[in-house]
Formats: sequence, structure tokens, C-alpha cells
Amino acid sequence: MRAEEIMTKEVLTVSPGLSVRELAEFLIKENISGAPVIGKENNFLGIVTEEDLIFQDKKIHLPTFLNLFSNIIPLGLAQMESEFKKIAGTQVQDVMQKEPRTIIPETTIEEIATMMTEEKIYYLPVLSDGRVAGVVTKRDLIKAVAKGKIW
Repeated sequence: MRAEEIMTKEVLTVSPGLSVRELAEFLIKENISGAPVIGKENNFLGIVTEEDLIFQDKKIHLPTFLNLFSNIIPLGLAQMESEFKKIAGTQVQDVMQKEPRTIIPETTIEEIATMMTEEKIYYLPVLSDGRVAGVVTKRDLIKAVAKGKIW
């Protein structure tokens, strides 16, 4: 069995300029856990999930400094900057995952289940020719199990 057989084909998408508040309201209203972020030319830019919104409540981890040969070297400065941008983000483009894990329609259910359990990724965009063809979520896997399609 492959992704194209269990994926959600009618995918709700969001634009990068949508506010974080509007995104939260949209996810609740539509009862979805995330959405692909699509640009002006229908190009795939990334994804945004509930977890990305929860990240905004995270505390910033200040960089540690290493005193090496009388020079102070910041450790983790780039990571801190990235975290700060996400926490302070007001639009989808500020909090979205720009290079998320994606799959293709031919990806097997076994591969998807392995990714989800080992990498703790529960929202996988299905791309075909660089465009969103669908998404596979943990809910899609559970539906397939309930319908007897897998296992």
C-alpha cells in the first residue's frame, strides 16, 4: 500500500502572510493539525503545524559562552537567533517549517509508519512535481488501519 491510497487529497493550505492568530483560528475551525504553506504561484514553501504554534510559548535558550585562550566564543548563537524569530513571529512565514520532511505518492505505508515513529513526524506533505498532491497524517494511518487496509 502506498501514500496515494491513504492520503488526504483535498488539502487546505495557507499563505505565508497569514497571521499566527488567524492560523490558530483556521486550524481549530477546520479541525486539522497543520497545513502546507503555498506561495503566490502555487509553489510549496513549507508546512506549519500545531507544534509550530506551541513553539511560540517556548523559552529562549541563551547561548553558552566558551572561554578559549582568552577569547569568548558564543555557542549556539545561530540556534538562538532562529528560536527567537519563531517565538517573536507574527506571520506563518515566521513560524513555518521551511524544509519539512516530504514524501511522494509512491512512498509505502511501511516507510511512512517508520518515519512517523522514529522521527516523530506526524504531518507529511505528499509532493508530485513540486506541488502538493495531498498529505498523510497519523490520523490517515489510523483510518487505514480501522478500514482494514493495512495490518
